[in-house]
Amino acid sequence: MNAHTPNLTTRDIPDLSLMDTSRLIASGQATPLDVTQAVLKRVSEVDGALTAYIALTADRALAQAQTATDERAAGMDRGPLHGIPFALKDLCETDFAPTSAGLALLRDNQTGRNATVTTRLEQAGCVTIGKLGMTEGAYSGHNDKMAVPKNPWNSKLWAGSSSSGSGVSVAAGMAFGAIGSDTGGSIRFPSGCNGITGMKGTWGRVSRHGVFALADSLDHVGPMARSAEDCAAIMTAIAGADVNDPTALMAPVPDYLAACAGPIRGMRIGIDRAAVIDGAAPETAAVIAEAIAVYESLGAQIVPMSFPFPADAVDQWTVLCAIEVALAHQGRFPEQRDGYAPHLSELLDYGLSLTAKDVGAAMQWRLVYNGSVARAMHGLDAVLFPITSGPMPELDNIYGAPTAGKGENLGDMLKFTAPADFTGCPSLTLPGGFDSRGGPIGFQLMGHALTEDTLFKLGAAFQRVTDFHTKRPDLTPFR
Repeated sequence: MNAHTPNLTTRDIPDLSLMDTSRLIASGQATPLDVTQAVLKRVSEVDGALTAYIALTADRALAQAQTATDERAAGMDRGPLHGIPFALKDLCETDFAPTSAGLALLRDNQTGRNATVTTRLEQAGCVTIGKLGMTEGAYSGHNDKMAVPKNPWNSKLWAGSSSSGSGVSVAAGMAFGAIGSDTGGSIRFPSGCNGITGMKGTWGRVSRHGVFALADSLDHVGPMARSAEDCAAIMTAIAGADVNDPTALMAPVPDYLAACAGPIRGMRIGIDRAAVIDGAAPETAAVIAEAIAVYESLGAQIVPMSFPFPADAVDQWTVLCAIEVALAHQGRFPEQRDGYAPHLSELLDYGLSLTAKDVGAAMQWRLVYNGSVARAMHGLDAVLFPITSGPMPELDNIYGAPTAGKGENLGDMLKFTAPADFTGCPSLTLPGGFDSRGGPIGFQLMGHALTEDTLFKLGAAFQRVTDFHTKRPDLTPFR
């Protein structure tokens, strides 16, 4: 460490935000090698208990960090991610480590190529620490042969759905940012559960090339980090058109980090009070009420509105998800059924049982629903939702929930997350408080297509006057 930071030790570095660490490196007060060694030490101290990583690529990371240190010393600056330790959800393909997508039968799966997000992050100068654990196939439950990431705030609490390893790694200081994916809420659930920030962008804003599919028309890839600014820096690096993914949007990529600056006075945020406050558990309602008060104090207009929450939304989501999951696993299921855990095999069986009429009806339902959402959001910059209507469940309870609408409280779990997946609209998750168990409570801001810059602006404004995103879990029980 440099003498200019007498109060900062290498032990403190993993608890900084990505952007604070970037500034530390840019100023010469720490090198990428210093930072990477500090993060790897944190991993060695706590990941034995938290099990966020499925593969650690420490030697390669140290070599990358040394290269970044040399580049920085020579005056090269690749941008805010240059020399920043980062981790990948284990459905992003890498040519230097296996990609399992949470499937025990793919634990040693070598694809020999990198996902587009992998390549773009490394081109931006990221140091890849390793691959992060996740649920089986990015659906709801873990394969019993794979480790379950533990919530660092309280190991009895759920760490979120499929991007759980991503959420845990960032919250515990084992990476400054991570890639997550979201089909029904799997960036937003683990961001909320772990007290971090996450961006589920517009569908197609980030290429899905080389990312193992759950359900292609619902899948979104995005950043998870400690702050809106952190996520904005990552999003700027990974978003944009991709010749390898025809569904990646051609729209120019703004400087999302620059968009974080400035006032939000006059911006219009919709609130369906009956759904998000009157119908929520007291602790969740209190977090939403406080977020509203903060935005009002910043000059935003809080606009009463009625958002469509149809009773059959989860059933329709399940139909669309199930048929697309069946397509993604062609040639592997049912031929290798014994390698699958019940959660995913039940969904696959359901998908294979669906008729053309079932699927067509769900597709038509989605078109009508998306139109209803667009109408409800007309004239608004964003809509403010909780992640769930109550505090996050305990770990032992959540993975008992099977598929096809039969799981306990499945409708409550997806009520506020499925709309952004159906519509492909962007949604930013922000930490907003804590429950009586010490578990974080997050909320989300959902915007119109390709308005990630607006959401980052709203998120950064909230975080400039609140400190929820600066809180860190006590890792003593995991050391």
